[in-house]
Amino acid sequence: MSAVDPIASEDAVRGPMTVRAWAAPDDAGQLASITTAQGAPRVVHAAALPLAWLAGTSHAEFWRASRPPRRNESAGLSLAWTEDVLFGALTVEDGLNSALRAAERAYRSMTDACARFGFPHLLRVWNWMGAINDGEGDRERYRQFCVGRARVIPSEPATGYAAATAIGIPGPASTLHLHFLAARRPGVPVENPRQVSAWEYPREYGPVAPGFSRAMLLDWCDPPLLLISGTASVVGHASAHEDTLAQVDETLANVETLVGRAAQRIGGGSATLGAQSLLRVYLRDAAEAGAVNARLLERLGAQVPFMVLHGDICRRELRVEIEAVHTLG
Repeated sequence: MSAVDPIASEDAVRGPMTVRAWAAPDDAGQLASITTAQGAPRVVHAAALPLAWLAGTSHAEFWRASRPPRRNESAGLSLAWTEDVLFGALTVEDGLNSALRAAERAYRSMTDACARFGFPHLLRVWNWMGAINDGEGDRERYRQFCVGRARVIPSEPATGYAAATAIGIPGPASTLHLHFLAARRPGVPVENPRQVSAWEYPREYGPVAPGFSRAMLLDWCDPPLLLISGTASVVGHASAHEDTLAQVDETLANVETLVGRAAQRIGGGSATLGAQSLLRVYLRDAAEAGAVNARLLERLGAQVPFMVLHGDICRRELRVEIEAVHTLG
């Protein structure tokens, strides 16, 4: 799919928001155009992914609203919103020894912006940081990031943690990047029976357990949307498999379980990954992109849009992580 294929006339947004792998470059209803460097040309209001594209069938995601959004730009913070949803892109400085402080500043800025514009329900957050695995034990930068996030969101909100992804930008620490989605109405958190909920991880994974839901179901969209968090080859709370392709298979099993759970929750809708799904695949070793791309095409077919991006995973032994947006129409 091309990032700039024309929108079909029958593809109008029926509910507050939908997500596609393609759009017209000047579509007035773009809440967010999230692009790789290859997907950015001719796309207005693009929010860049800070990772190199390696492979896949798509270069962008287009989060489209039923009406043109309003926009606000300030230093390090870009916002777009409609009467129902808000999308934001945020950057803060992040030195090698300040992952905790960078996370705290970023999450405070994000939650303050959501409150100021009247969107109290945080649905989805994407986090990217350099040197994510640097440091030993509790001083590892990812674990310090989790501590900083917990200073702003210290316990599970009444409507559940947001779905989230945290991925390392290959290279040194410099900037913490966040994309986020919030709404006036809450979503429905969805957990995976194959995995321990992230916020219940045992102490061995850090001083503060990661605060996110496995997925967030937006049952008020038409059709409903499922926002699946960054998902890896984890069964229970333990990492599974050393081989990258085995990790891909296990990760897809986790993603597919969440899709099935969400379809069951609403009593229908598409219960399997397909053309109505979008996947981002984060891969630690760029040299494995060809093999991973081939496995994904074998498992998913060419009709499922996905992009493979060069990113480090929050656990050193993990080679790959997958997130998804799935339309339950």
